[in-house]
Amino acid sequence: MSSVKNVTGLSKYMVSLPKTKISLFSIIFVSFAVGIIASLIESSELSILNNVIYGGTAGFFIFGFSSIMTGGLTQYIVNTFQGRKMKMKQSMFLAFISMMIIALIYLLGVVISEFTLYNYIVDSLIFGFALAFAFRIIVIWATSNISLSKSVFLASFQPALIFSMLTVVAFLTSIATHIGLGYFSILGVVIKIIIAALILMMAIYSFVMVIESPMRKNLGIGVLELLSLFISHLSEGSSSMEKIFEDIGEPIDTLVGITSFKTENGIKSLFLSPCVHPGPIGSIGGGNMPTILADKFKHFTMVSHGPSTHDFNPVSTKEIDKIEEAVLKSLKDMDYSSKASEFVRVENNGAKIGVQYFNNNLMMLATLSPKGFDDIDFGVGLSLMNLAKSKCGPENAILIDCHNCFKGEKGRILPGNKEVFDLMGAVEKIEAYPQYDHLKMGCYGDPIKDMSREEGVGESGVKVMVIEVNHQKTGYILLDANNMVEGFREKIIKHVKKLGLEYAEVMTTDTHSINTLAGGHNPIGMEKQEEIIRIIGDCTLKAIEDLEKVEVAVKVAKISNIKTLGPTNATELVTTISSIVAVSRIFAPFIFILALFFVFIWIFYWAF
Repeated sequence: MSSVKNVTGLSKYMVSLPKTKISLFSIIFVSFAVGIIASLIESSELSILNNVIYGGTAGFFIFGFSSIMTGGLTQYIVNTFQGRKMKMKQSMFLAFISMMIIALIYLLGVVISEFTLYNYIVDSLIFGFALAFAFRIIVIWATSNISLSKSVFLASFQPALIFSMLTVVAFLTSIATHIGLGYFSILGVVIKIIIAALILMMAIYSFVMVIESPMRKNLGIGVLELLSLFISHLSEGSSSMEKIFEDIGEPIDTLVGITSFKTENGIKSLFLSPCVHPGPIGSIGGGNMPTILADKFKHFTMVSHGPSTHDFNPVSTKEIDKIEEAVLKSLKDMDYSSKASEFVRVENNGAKIGVQYFNNNLMMLATLSPKGFDDIDFGVGLSLMNLAKSKCGPENAILIDCHNCFKGEKGRILPGNKEVFDLMGAVEKIEAYPQYDHLKMGCYGDPIKDMSREEGVGESGVKVMVIEVNHQKTGYILLDANNMVEGFREKIIKHVKKLGLEYAEVMTTDTHSINTLAGGHNPIGMEKQEEIIRIIGDCTLKAIEDLEKVEVAVKVAKISNIKTLGPTNATELVTTISSIVAVSRIFAPFIFILALFFVFIWIFYWAF
């Protein structure tokens, strides 16, 4: 679904806010500069030094001091209201932006007044107050998860404090003459401010009600509440959004493929393939499932991508415990053997499946690379596993979605797609290949801590498992990433074959812990390809050095009652948000431009 990209793409509007002291310095500097500029334009009879001293001081007390007070009060009161916790840097940055809106419109009014017969300074200030008030309502209401009335109360602080400070400074100095503020006009100014604020407040309320309606009707949650929690996750790593997903999620039963290798000293390595999707984003739900699940075991553990889509996103991280329970239960009674077949790759119309038998069990690694593709649907995967069992007769058949050639959401493999039949044709070509004793396995991993999630690398980095059967070495290479750029798989395979491997397959975990970036996708290989290939090569060599005789056991276990978003809710959530975004692009400009037009007419063409 391309709409997923539209939803996660909202993250491009999230910015890293400056520290509190930077916002404070900016408020002081800008307010002082605004006062100087306004004084230089208005008071040509004063010396430059006097304009700098008196103008700058007046600018600071009117705009700067009021904004600093607003920043401190807003943070304290939002937290008192028990909304989403607001940090001082957020509150102070909001105060700075709001001050900039008022100050810039004020300066524009000063400039225009110098070249016209009418003094527009007070009207410009009123217009600036109204815009800042509206801006603060939108930000506070959308991000703090408090009521509209409380948001209005907090939003009024800055315009009210600036106006109050302006009134005091105006009547203590000669500034009243320049801006056109008299004793008898204050009431008129207050009325203008209130009416303008009411017009904008009604526009904001109408807009929010329009976009809230489908979300509440379809899923019973508010879009502002969801937005607040989404921002909280991106800015603070909060997992509060999971509470919403738990309310709308539904339990399902699914599968996990388990391949266990052991030596005489016990289990050496686990290769897991849960049919649970590692999403939706960041650390929410199963976003970082491949690392979380792997870290639950004391053995070297690789968590590959089983056939599943966003429908199977766990609603919370605690649901991952159910996968662990299924694995631990299975490990108690698995039958081990030293028999395995050589690795074979079958192909049909571009669909490739890497095949290897372990005793009477079959492992299949599916890819369409170099043709782009994304998630293989659970139903499709289950059909392919059942087809393999009926065709070749293994006791267990595991399918791994290699997820190794990025195409985007349009690349999902769903029932009825041509790719399903291509994969089925490849499965039909699988045969019962001869098996050999003396199975060897070696493994090694590198978390690649020098690379960040912005470069497409998840917390687990790269893990390599090398399997040797009948002197044939095969590399299973797993990158903790969300897919990879087209052609990167082929480059990696070409490189590791030079290191002594006859075959290799490259997989990604599909971790969504790296997907807090704009667009919702961040495939590995967009940056530092050569360095990643070098690290994979080093891990491969160390895995070869680690080769030793092992026994292997395979089982497909059932995961019961794991709570996921579910096919209905996942689709409805994404579709609803996508439709809200689409409607907002049309409705928001219309209603706000109309409201600003009436505010402008009211302020500049109505005299008291």
